[in-house]
Amino acid sequence: MIWGRSVTLVNVGGPQTFRSIRFTSKILATDEPPRRGDTVVDLDGACVLPGLINAHDHLELNHFGRLKFRERYENAAEWIDDMRPQLANDPAIAAARRHSLTERLFIGALKNLLAGVTTVAHHNPYYSELRRTIPIRVIRRYGWAHSFAMEGQPAGARGEPGGEVAQRWRRTSADVPFMVHLAEGVDEDAEGELARLDAAGCLGPNTVIVHGVAIDPEGLRRLGATGASLVWCPASNMFLFGRTAAIRFLLERPGDGAVALGSDSRLTGANDLLDELREARRTGCASPSELLAMVTTSAARALRLRHAGQLAIGSPADLIVVPNRADSLGESLLEARRADVGLVVVGGRPMVGEPRFQPVFDSRRVTTRPIVVDGQPRLAESALARRIAGCPITEPGVRVA
Repeated sequence: MIWGRSVTLVNVGGPQTFRSIRFTSKILATDEPPRRGDTVVDLDGACVLPGLINAHDHLELNHFGRLKFRERYENAAEWIDDMRPQLANDPAIAAARRHSLTERLFIGALKNLLAGVTTVAHHNPYYSELRRTIPIRVIRRYGWAHSFAMEGQPAGARGEPGGEVAQRWRRTSADVPFMVHLAEGVDEDAEGELARLDAAGCLGPNTVIVHGVAIDPEGLRRLGATGASLVWCPASNMFLFGRTAAIRFLLERPGDGAVALGSDSRLTGANDLLDELREARRTGCASPSELLAMVTTSAARALRLRHAGQLAIGSPADLIVVPNRADSLGESLLEARRADVGLVVVGGRPMVGEPRFQPVFDSRRVTTRPIVVDGQPRLAESALARRIAGCPITEPGVRVA
């Protein structure tokens, strides 16, 4: 536990509702003057946002790079069928699979951290390795099944079965999210999956549908009426199918559910959540403010996270600093790439930041080592830097200085 001094960030820029924020492990105050003994850091107009929430990733699959074996697929099941022989026969894929699960999960977490993500939904079992030096929050209370297509088939990193959807839904407590890939494709099979889920009694307020590409307006109306949520992964959808979910319909007819954004893994998705945000903007389906909500408040609602996605007094101090480059927080976030993320704080612990934020690390009693991210000098929490240096998987663009 950190017993360091409190930090007050002042001269916060952008269209914020506050101009300062004070924190230790939690948010203590906003728009209040620093108190005696605080470490005071002038942001010179930079924006402070809640730590981002990535609503869908497979953390152990991010070191492979994008893979597909035909231009367009009709259904995710076709892509999985194409992948199976490659998993067995491709030397590069075989070598990537030989890395330990601990290292693979770490690289997935690092990808997210450097993009300003402080909380991620991992769509697979909660592996014990996730408790070991993972620098972000990984949701622990959830139910999941892979998909209808993978029922009874190996889906997890250790060959864990994808699970029978209805059975796993019934076993999931109503107060935690149940996540399932659904309607991931453009063919009749994909189109029929929502009705199949509904007929099984598995469409409810805690249901979190991932992808939903083939869901038609009537299905989206049904989804909204039940309070179920949708995780939108446009980069992955466009890469595989040349089409993505009709999320505008849900955004214009808000129900009790939510639309959240997920990066998916790098096997099919964007490089990170910041790139995913830009891909989402290119679709023209959502405004900057709606996209900001999809990685903060709406994602927290979909995933039943009471204290995430907000900078509220008493909430954990999960926050990021990005340049103020536009007329709204959403626009500023959409302009940011990971080399622009000036500071990432998880639970009051600064993890990565520009050298000018050394006083924040010092006040929170966090030792640092220099690293480089996409050509930009950064400070990293020393244990994180050691993990980067010792990891046999290289994160492109990142090195310990």
